[in-house]
Amino acid sequence: MTQNRISTDVNEASRVLLSGGIIGMPTETVYGLAACALDHSAVARVFAVKSRPMHHPLIVHLSPETDVSKWGIMTTNAQRLANAFWPGPLTLLVKRTDLVPDWVTGGRDTVALRVPSHPVAIELLRLADTGIVAPSANKFGKVSPTTAEHVRQDLGDDVDLILDGGACAVGIESTIVECIGDSVSILRPGAVTAEEIQEVLKTQPSNGKGVSRAPGMMLSHYSPNADVILVDNLDEARELKARLERDEATVCIVFHEDTDQYARELYDDLRNADRLGVQTVVAVLPPASGVGAAVRDRLAKAATR
Repeated sequence: MTQNRISTDVNEASRVLLSGGIIGMPTETVYGLAACALDHSAVARVFAVKSRPMHHPLIVHLSPETDVSKWGIMTTNAQRLANAFWPGPLTLLVKRTDLVPDWVTGGRDTVALRVPSHPVAIELLRLADTGIVAPSANKFGKVSPTTAEHVRQDLGDDVDLILDGGACAVGIESTIVECIGDSVSILRPGAVTAEEIQEVLKTQPSNGKGVSRAPGMMLSHYSPNADVILVDNLDEARELKARLERDEATVCIVFHEDTDQYARELYDDLRNADRLGVQTVVAVLPPASGVGAAVRDRLAKAATR
């Protein structure tokens, strides 16, 4: 098998996974580094390729036809959210079943489950007919990939195949909601917003804080090589850029007025800054409501060293 190859052949991608390989996999959020969840050797290779801490839990991706109850214990609130937003960019953290191994959960008694909406991802999951782990297809803590080419640039020959599904429509990782007992907590904001979750559940979810128990909860994450400075508006960004450039620094501004576009293009913007050798990214914070909350979360983590 030729390595470092980008392909659109979903059947081949499924064969690679089922034979113990790892692939770059498209979703509507970001590209994932995929392996069969119940294959210990393949999942261990995912951790090694990403340089990801072994205790950091993974998300299990399932097809729309999968009996989710085989993987996790769905509370009433979890099922309501699944009914409303699956397939889609929502991950539910629930109590795990005996099927789920420790190497997926980092030894925790919970598992993160998601049914993606990307048509290529759905076809792949149907063909594989098993749970697939798929953390972002990049080195741990770095900027997530939103195209097949990003995966090739980041991981190269470390993956057996890169399945090309085009540019990701959402562009940031899924919303993670913890549903344990009667409580509901948003552990990571995403394209499924707090306002939408509240509308479905008729109650306001809490914001999960404290010990990291799901992907993306680390204080520093999604980081480019450039330093990231956050400002509140475009005028402030322009003033700061001019001041830094007087000191001969190379600076770029990251900003989109439309928050959906901001989310979709954020990681590409940060990658372009690194490609150009920019020293400092001045990023304008979007409004804190809706998807803007997720963009602010990713920018805050990118700015933390």
